[in-house]
Amino acid sequence: MMRGRSDGGLKKRLIASVCVVALFVCFLFMYYGSSSQGASALEYGRSLRKLGSSYLGGDDDNGDTKQDDSVTNAEDSLVVAKSFPVCDDRHSEIIPCLDRNFIYQMRLKLDLSLMEHYERHCPPPERRFNCLIPPPNGYKVPIKWPKSRDEVWKANIPHTHLAKEKSDQNWMVEKGEKISFPGGGTHFHYGADKYIASIANMLNFSNDVLNDEGRLRTVLDVGCGVASFGAYLLASDILTMSLAPNDVHQNQIQFALERGIPAYLGVLGTKRLPYPSRSFELAHCSRCRIDWLQRDGLLLLELDRVLRPGGYFAYSSPEAYAQDEENLKIWKEMSALVERMCWRIAVKRNQTVVWQKPLSNDCYLEREPGTQPPLCRSDADPDAVAGVAMEACITPYSKHDHKTKGSGLAPWPARLTSSPPRLADFGYSTDMFEKDTELWKQQVDSYWNLMSSKVKSNTVRNIMDMKAHMGSFAAALKDKDVWVMNVVSPDGPNTLKLIYDRGLIGTNHNWCEAFSTYPRTYDLLHAWSVFSDIKSKGCSAEDLLIEMDRILRPTGFVIIRDKQSVVESIKKYLQALHWETVASEKVNTGSELDQDSEDGENNVVFIVQKKLWLTSESLRDTE
Repeated sequence: MMRGRSDGGLKKRLIASVCVVALFVCFLFMYYGSSSQGASALEYGRSLRKLGSSYLGGDDDNGDTKQDDSVTNAEDSLVVAKSFPVCDDRHSEIIPCLDRNFIYQMRLKLDLSLMEHYERHCPPPERRFNCLIPPPNGYKVPIKWPKSRDEVWKANIPHTHLAKEKSDQNWMVEKGEKISFPGGGTHFHYGADKYIASIANMLNFSNDVLNDEGRLRTVLDVGCGVASFGAYLLASDILTMSLAPNDVHQNQIQFALERGIPAYLGVLGTKRLPYPSRSFELAHCSRCRIDWLQRDGLLLLELDRVLRPGGYFAYSSPEAYAQDEENLKIWKEMSALVERMCWRIAVKRNQTVVWQKPLSNDCYLEREPGTQPPLCRSDADPDAVAGVAMEACITPYSKHDHKTKGSGLAPWPARLTSSPPRLADFGYSTDMFEKDTELWKQQVDSYWNLMSSKVKSNTVRNIMDMKAHMGSFAAALKDKDVWVMNVVSPDGPNTLKLIYDRGLIGTNHNWCEAFSTYPRTYDLLHAWSVFSDIKSKGCSAEDLLIEMDRILRPTGFVIIRDKQSVVESIKKYLQALHWETVASEKVNTGSELDQDSEDGENNVVFIVQKKLWLTSESLRDTE
């Protein structure tokens, strides 16, 4: 009897133990499996497999990679999982502030007719992705420039919709493992180069070269497709901001950046474009399907704001040449609008019209009272862009610009190092400008020396200066085959107009939020005191590191120049990010580029490289 009671108690204890273990397992499953990113972070952490930490020095274009067969051990994986889990594969192209899923989930009431759903809508901190974005299945190190202008790996952007939809227009063509770009477009099926030369010929520019002997340097291409127009302008020393939304034309800006062409995700919607007034010599729209007459010409007036005195708008569209009733009506109304804006037709031939903006305020002052659109208020800031709504008014020139009747800019390349005319707007002297230019030249030389074992002439192409100030970092890279996206914070001096006056390009951005670009689009990020800046705003350095990792291509570099304590805190995340140290160097105390803290803390230049890593699912596709 006693044995029977003991066996019964043992069974009860055994059942109870099994229940406790089962509950514990369920708890673990719920904890690790309920991630909003879909797949278990723990599972992804364990399935990470490192591929050779550097491809530099290998034959990247052939896609041949040496794989390290060792799998990260469980202990290391748990550290990664707890720190930065890996997002579900379906988020491999996530753009946090341009995420339509977020818009749907939050039920934001947006006017689709005004393109508000293509404008920036950033998630609050509690809804941000705190995971690493995995590359797509079969990802390869991108083909190097200049070959990349004409071909990219299909696996890196596995979208072939445009190749089929635009097959008769030569946008892009599937060729085995690659996608090639013949240089065509909706309006220029036979090549952007011929189309560009025809516009230059229409304007009587020397030798049919659109740069007009250096006087035309910066271009805005609206509705740019895969940016072949901007790609072929590079040969003429013309730098183009190729602009398009994240719309039904799948990943057009991602293709542009993968090709090594300057491009930005944006839309003419309700907010001003993130560029200062008088930034571009030429705006271009080739069948961009924009209704320029809507809202009293609001979108055309935004182009007017960013065009320089005497700037051009090249427009190739059926409205410019078709003879059917609808297009004739649109052409008549559009012609009347631009005439009231004081634009004149510079030339019209075949299917293209080129309008030119006036050089001074004379025409505006001669208009009849009450003429629409009106002039903007005298106290309105034409350079304010962060979250500023567009206005249906004409931006007049300042007294200085009206008097000089033009931009006063030197032709390129002298423009790069000449003192910008708008320098005085900030109280900066020519001496300060020249000193800044020389200091950054020295620093860039130092950076490249530190990276000499890793960087060849074609290693990097797409570069971002996260705190550009006057653009001197980018200016110092003039002799390298790269382009730079110069970023200026909306919280400080709006020096972006100085950057454009130097013949460079850039945008306005707050690093407490995600940048408007696809993952894996930049080869090098330069962060000069950016972490100290966001800390002073109460923003998260961890969020910024994850965002930088999202933007950075595998095998890409980050140059951090900041306080030593800031750099030491960043080092703690390197393993979780799959970044490895390339170089570290203390900055001389008293350096004019670095502000020492009150306690005499030194600044440090810290350079890291992102490893190429894949999930086990991706590896199955590559093996």
